[in-house]
Amino acid sequence: MKNRITSLFGIRYPVIQGGMVWCSGWKLASAVSNAGGLGLLGAGSMHPDVLLEHINKMKTATNKPWGVNVPLLYPELDKLIDIIIKEGVKIVFTSAGSPKKYTQLLKQHGITVVHVVSNSTFAKKCEEAGVDAIVAEGFEAGGHNGREETTTLVLLPLVCKTTSLPVIAAGGIGTGRGMLASFALGAEGVQIGSRFAVAAESSAHDIFKNKVFESAEGDSVLILKKLAPVRLLKNEFSVQVQSMEENGASIDELKSLLGKGRAKKAIFDGNLPEGEIEIGQIAANISEIKTVQEIFDEMLNEYSQAKKVLQSDTYNF
Repeated sequence: MKNRITSLFGIRYPVIQGGMVWCSGWKLASAVSNAGGLGLLGAGSMHPDVLLEHINKMKTATNKPWGVNVPLLYPELDKLIDIIIKEGVKIVFTSAGSPKKYTQLLKQHGITVVHVVSNSTFAKKCEEAGVDAIVAEGFEAGGHNGREETTTLVLLPLVCKTTSLPVIAAGGIGTGRGMLASFALGAEGVQIGSRFAVAAESSAHDIFKNKVFESAEGDSVLILKKLAPVRLLKNEFSVQVQSMEENGASIDELKSLLGKGRAKKAIFDGNLPEGEIEIGQIAANISEIKTVQEIFDEMLNEYSQAKKVLQSDTYNF
């Protein structure tokens, strides 16, 4: 596979692993890069010293391209950016903030910058800010989400029409058929989160992974729309939040409830009742643990087979 995304990152396949909090450590990111995709360290759950440790381990674990995902609302952001620059990281994905904030600084140090958006308006702002590519993420995605609740199927064509930059599809993608559909809608790459979040190399707790495997269609919900929309699996915590929202809880009350490391509790510690079980809608299609290489092999084979079927006489319109 060769296109603008594979050329931009120097990778074999246009498959990017989401930089997910508490899942995307050096083991997962290096496995994805070694398989031919682009692995990302999830700096959103790392203190500066922890990020530095994972960067150094990445340098040992792979000689393939890799990068760091940085949520721009992170409290120690300046320290993370400083480490990224000093350590010679070549690729940075930014999200949850203005693409203008650090893009030019990073590019001055030879760093390729990609920004995640949930609407076409921000896609235009990304191009103006000088990013190299855009991730268009539909609201099927797990974790923090766009307020517009635009699905990937609708968002992709809108973003591709808005910008001339290469676009990476995200949200609800975890299969070869999903990849093919994304490319048909104008994307040149796919970013996959949930499927890799429960891979063997993910740093997520086994209890979290098993909960994802047990989930069914409709088990993920979008909550905290008043504060910062987040998609997670239904549990005691999500029911509590929804009840508070329905009863008119203030933003401060919701912040107080959230200020207890909820994502870490569920994903990293395996405390499911009290944590945010952040995962996308694609979770209903994931039923067993697999290594990153097995996931790649399965997806790429399904992609090739689906493409052949579409090119056959069956679809000769």
